[in-house]
Parts: sequence; structure tokens; C-alpha cells
Amino acid sequence: MESLTNMLAQHGALVLFAVVFAEQVGLPFPALPLLVAGGVLVGTGHLAWSSALGAAILATLMADAIWYLAGQWRGRPVLSLLCRIALEPDACVRRTEDFFLRHGPKSLIVAKFIPGLSTIAPPLAGIVGLSVPLFLLYDTLGALLWAGSGLEFGYAFSGQIEQAFAYSEQVMPALLLTMVFLLAGFVSLKAWHRHRQLRLVPRMTVAELAEKLTAAEPPVLIDVRPRARAEAEPGIPTAVLMSLDELARRYQEFPRHRDVVVYCGCPADVASAQGALLLQKKGFTRVWPLAGGIEAWRATVTQNAVTERALERQTVAA
Repeated sequence: MESLTNMLAQHGALVLFAVVFAEQVGLPFPALPLLVAGGVLVGTGHLAWSSALGAAILATLMADAIWYLAGQWRGRPVLSLLCRIALEPDACVRRTEDFFLRHGPKSLIVAKFIPGLSTIAPPLAGIVGLSVPLFLLYDTLGALLWAGSGLEFGYAFSGQIEQAFAYSEQVMPALLLTMVFLLAGFVSLKAWHRHRQLRLVPRMTVAELAEKLTAAEPPVLIDVRPRARAEAEPGIPTAVLMSLDELARRYQEFPRHRDVVVYCGCPADVASAQGALLLQKKGFTRVWPLAGGIEAWRATVTQNAVTERALERQTVAA
């Protein structure tokens, strides 16, 4: 017990910094339990409050600054990268982006308490052009509130927890090992099932959609991108703007005898595939996600425009 206490007293702040930094850059490390443990060490006199709080805030600001600069430099592809890592990429795209755009920079204060938003808020701040001073102000307040609350919780119960150290030292290794294996198995199974389910949904290509749009009865188009993004970046003409939550409530407004095409602006068409699956479960049989989403549509439209201009120049030259 004495050796364990000495080790935590000597390296507690360093370990706290490393785990908090890892979690904030997007790795699956649960930092909040460690913050609580850090508070216990503060309460038992094995770790200085200033060291614990300073390490957690510094790690948070460093990780967030990396994502903020990445958002400024690379823009939306950074969100695509983060959402490929996430187990719930549709929620990553829709809910977190909607929340940030709706509440603005103040969302950085509570971002650490909301799964998904914690990592995606800093690059979003860079993408929307939030100034560096405002970003640092709100992000520091958020880091202070998040880290301070975790440490304070552990500090408040440090007296009772110290008495349980001797017993927990014996059973904790086996318990942690079991939890790691169970968590890894659950995450892997969920990710595999989700990937397989969404990958098997048949897609409609942009070329097929363009052909169907010229028919007497064109497909119904549903744009499931976040409203703020859809209003800033207009989608396909005649498309109905509707979130997946709204689609689940208002699916009866759409005809079942016509083709329905759902599109988004997310990695691997995740949100549109989810929308198609939702409608299929409601009895729709002629529904498809648009392969490549709005980016594929824009790329095709741009390419067609370039081709038309080239043909016009050739005609004039002839």
C-alpha cells in the first residue's frame, strides 16, 4: 500500500495529464474517473490540488488547440475524420454540429460534459472562424469547470475512499482487466454490426438520380443534413430539409408509391443510410441513400458545367 501511495504521489499529475490529453484528442480513454481519483489523492494529501488541476487544464487546452487549428486549416474534412472514429457518426454529424451552431462559442463551456461534442467542438470553432482569444476564453472556462468538478467530487469523498484502498488494491487489477475485455468486446461488436448494417443498404448513384429527376414522376428528395449547414450550403433543388428525428415523426407525409432518395453530407452516407433504414422499417420499399451525398452531387454538377463550357468554346472556335 505504501509503495502504491508513493507512486501515485510522485507521478499522479503526469498520469493525469497523459490520460486527459489522450481523451481530448479522441482516443478511448475515460479521463473523468481519473479526475475523481486525482481528487481523492488531493484529499488524502498525496497530490497537490494545483498540480492536479493544472495538469488537467493544460492537457485539455493543448488537445483542443490542436483540433481548433486543424479545423481552421483543413475545414470540414476534419469533422469527417472525427466522425469515422466515432461509434455514432450520425449523431456526431447531426447533434453535435447542430448544438454548437445553435449555441455558439458558449457551447465550449459545457462541451466536456456532452459525449461527442467534447472532441468535435474545438474543430467546429476553427471551421466557423471563432477568434483565438474567444476560443481560449470559453475553452479555458469549460476545462476549468469540467476538471474542477471531477477533482472536487473525488476530494469530497476522499475520507471514505482512503479506507477502501487496502481492499481495492487486491481486487482492482482483476476487476479492471475484466471491464477492459467486456468493454472492448461490446465496442467491437457494436461497431461491426453498425458498419455491416449500413454498408448493406443499396445506394442510388448521382447519375441514376439525375436520370430519374427527368421522369414524369421524379423522386422525393430528403436532405437530412443539420439545418444550419443546409441553409449555409444549399442542397439539391426541391429537396425537403428534415432531420432524422423529424423524419421519424413525419414519415407519413411522404408517398409510398414514389421513389424516395435521402442524402446527407456525412462520411460513408451514414445519416442518409440511417434515414433509408428508418423508412424501410415504416413500410417504404422504394427508398435509397444517395451514394456520396451532397458532395458527389456537387462534383457531378461542377463537372457537367465545365464540360458544357468547353463544348461551347469549341463550337465558337469552329
